[in-house]
Amino acid sequence: MKYIYNSLIALFVITTLVSCDDELTKDPIGLLTLDQIDSSPTITTLESSVSSSYQLLSSTLNLIGEWNWDGGAVLRNDFILQDIAANDMNKKWNPDGDQAWMDELSAFSFTADNGAFNGLWLYDYEGINRINLAISYLTNPEVTQSVGISDSRKNQLLGEAYFLRAFYYFDLVNNFGDVPLLTVPLKSFEEAFDVAIRVPSTEIWGQINSDLAEAKALLPNAKYPSPSEPWRASKGAVIALQAKAALFNEDWGTVISLISELDGLGFYSLNTNYFDSFDTTKEFSDNEVIFAYDHVSDQNPRNGNGLCALIGWGFIAPSADFINAFESNDPRLLYTVDVVNQNVSKLLGNTVGDNKGNDDAPSNKIFIRYADVLLWKAEAMNETGDYSGAITIINNIRSRARTTATADGSIVPLGTLADRPNSTDATQIKGWLMSERRVELGFESQRFNDLKRWGTAKTVLTGLGKNFQDKNYLYPIPQGEVDKSGGTIVQNPGY
Repeated sequence: MKYIYNSLIALFVITTLVSCDDELTKDPIGLLTLDQIDSSPTITTLESSVSSSYQLLSSTLNLIGEWNWDGGAVLRNDFILQDIAANDMNKKWNPDGDQAWMDELSAFSFTADNGAFNGLWLYDYEGINRINLAISYLTNPEVTQSVGISDSRKNQLLGEAYFLRAFYYFDLVNNFGDVPLLTVPLKSFEEAFDVAIRVPSTEIWGQINSDLAEAKALLPNAKYPSPSEPWRASKGAVIALQAKAALFNEDWGTVISLISELDGLGFYSLNTNYFDSFDTTKEFSDNEVIFAYDHVSDQNPRNGNGLCALIGWGFIAPSADFINAFESNDPRLLYTVDVVNQNVSKLLGNTVGDNKGNDDAPSNKIFIRYADVLLWKAEAMNETGDYSGAITIINNIRSRARTTATADGSIVPLGTLADRPNSTDATQIKGWLMSERRVELGFESQRFNDLKRWGTAKTVLTGLGKNFQDKNYLYPIPQGEVDKSGGTIVQNPGY
């Protein structure tokens, strides 16, 4: 089968009709020409159409192009747009002029030409393009009957596909607001021009919720729908993403209801040890990780975690403000980052520096884990007046942290991470929650979205000397996409 995603590296490369312009040779991404459609698909075609759609969630190097640093496409750049933007992370341990576009992002001095936005746009829409192709196969009775796929496997793959499309659109709508909505493979330039227009974010949220509802109905009630492939999206991942979508839309009652539904599955709990979620020797055997990308070394094509290479090159360091956010003797700090040895343990998958500099490392990328979900529930409880319930969850998170065996073998002093006291002050409890989320989820690419949805990004980041403006609550549409669309894709205000 010939896949469009190996040859196209931008979403809507729709060009002006100028003769002798190399741009005329580029097709819009999302556009399937006749020779790119497999007229005789097999079960392998259907399987690979879904499996390949996960790939754009990975941190593998050079999935799109070769060393396209300026285009932000060397690897998936959530760590830049979330952790660096939120001032939890510095670009490097020793500041230098390398990859200055990352510094512009950190300082909020960027323009719409910054490669970080282009990279995010490419990865998410490439994932959506692959998913739309997969869904077109799996919802075509002639195809599924001709290849002889079982109903249970078809439903599982289709459920995964709907989940992944929702996941990619969740990322897009939170970063860019209104975005183009693609739900089918495109077969002509006319179709490509028709969809090269931003639709209201409410419509994107509607599509996300619709896709997740479809996915939940299709996936089996199992922790791993395929025990031999535990990396695949599960019903638990679907319910968790439904809850996160409700959280971001401040639908507090739905958040609580969905997390209760998730708990009813009986699959997830806090690990005894905080680091077990990140330990490469315990991947898919712990109780806390709900959805992660499965990086594997020594694969062809490569499937390792390229972030570990960047760590070896001196990238990815904690800010002083992030370090200072931890209370004294909190074991989570050393499990997140070893300042003395300049190791980012959470991303390396161990606490001794193994995989540092390895561009094919096996450490997984965690997107959803149960501690994160519990803190969503605590936030929703606080917003709906269940103050004791919210505090109980916060204290459960703190208890797990203080009873975790430390990374260096030291003893956690008595009184470390003491329980939060009873309170009916919603503002105080929310402050505790905000602090807990930062240290519990540090370097997991959650912080900037949190600051934005809480409406505190401007206050927090200007207080740290950043040039954050109101317009920065949304990132700019990549300027190249605006230009190439001939004006049908409109830029966000202020850019």
